[in-house]
This record gives sequence, structure tokens and C-alpha cells, in this order.
Amino acid sequence: MAVPKRKVSKSRRDKGRTHKKTAGVNVSACPECGEAKQSHAACRSCGTYKGRSVLADMEA
Repeated sequence: MAVPKRKVSKSRRDKGRTHKKTAGVNVSACPECGEAKQSHAACRSCGTYKGRSVLADMEA
């Protein structure tokens, strides 16, 4: 079994993980109220998605 000859430093170890970072959340403006909302999700302030009221229907 192969054994490393020297300790791998934290700097060298972490250099291999640079491409594994997570991307930020996509945020767009709501066409109804203009509030910032996550893409492909219902607006939390006015409750609309694709021009229809969806969160108000769930509460009733």
C-alpha cells in the first residue's frame, strides 16, 4: 500500500478543493411587486408565480 513520504500541508490540500465551492442563489425581481425572489419559485411577498396567485390558494 502506498504511503505518503511527507505530510501534505493545509495549503496544498486546500488547493485541490478550489473548484468544489457552491454557487450563490439566483435572485430575480418579481414581475408583480418588484420584490427580490428566487428564480423558479413563488414570490414570498405577494404570493404569485408565473402571473397566478399560488400562495393565497394554499392557505384557503
